[in-house]
Amino acid sequence: MSEDRILKQLEQRLGRRHARQRLGVENDHEAQVFGQGINFFHIENLPIGHTIIRAVLMASGLYWRGRRNAAKVVLKDNVIATPHVPKAFDGFTMLQISDLHVEYSADAMTEVMRLVEDLPYDVCLLTGDYRAKTWGTHDAAVDGMRRVCSALKGPVYGVLGNHDSVRMLPALEDMGIRMLMNEAETIRRGEDRIHIVGIDDAHFYRADNIEKAAEGIPHEDFSVLVTHTPEIYRQAAHADFDVLVSGHTHGGQFCLPGGIPLTLSAVLPRALGSGAWRHHSMVGYTAAGAGSSVVPVRFNCPPEITLHRLQLSDQ
Repeated sequence: MSEDRILKQLEQRLGRRHARQRLGVENDHEAQVFGQGINFFHIENLPIGHTIIRAVLMASGLYWRGRRNAAKVVLKDNVIATPHVPKAFDGFTMLQISDLHVEYSADAMTEVMRLVEDLPYDVCLLTGDYRAKTWGTHDAAVDGMRRVCSALKGPVYGVLGNHDSVRMLPALEDMGIRMLMNEAETIRRGEDRIHIVGIDDAHFYRADNIEKAAEGIPHEDFSVLVTHTPEIYRQAAHADFDVLVSGHTHGGQFCLPGGIPLTLSAVLPRALGSGAWRHHSMVGYTAAGAGSSVVPVRFNCPPEITLHRLQLSDQ
């Protein structure tokens, strides 16, 4: 598809400003190794960096152990207990799948599909980074996502991550994913309702717009923010979101015993780097992700998919 046709299609879907902003930053990114995001240097942009890391792991005898670890996806259960859950949504389940990086994570994707095959849930939330690379064609990522989506039940909501091209948007939506690009969807059960709100990538592309996404949602309504990165936790809490679900960090991917990450690819407190957390009255969760980035290995940080269960509590 020609660039002009893609731009026209995206402008119709996202509006002129959002489409041109996202494509413009992507085009600049394609032309250079060094990024303009929060992190000036992005190791995933340097293929030689992947080779060096793999060679070091091979020499140390750890590479194949890390590969096996990366394929052992676990299903985690997380209870989100809050007094703000509408009564009709007590027990409502949300399956979160994050950071698939499908080109690098074939074995993990097979395990994800096995885990979700007979898993009951009400909605599925995809929190970005479907692609492994951050440049070039996205055909392999789209093909991999098509296979994963064949195992999912609807409704499925998704957001883009910092590895994802906005050019993937039409193909993802053709798979039945309702991509939330600074947008919200309302789910109703009788007279009760909750809002699923999704923003575009806030880490690298800086295309997020919480105000636009939450526009029109009453202050007293229960809302879930779906974001690739947890880095916008402060803005989300002050914008009255009850829940934030995110990924991006991989839980560190390379961790010391006890799950202590060597580094997190995000600017945020380490307590928010993986698992459940709370900021003010907002409940948060940062998934360690199902796939792997840079090299398909993990140490002391199992890949995961997460089943969140809303629970009406007294406090």
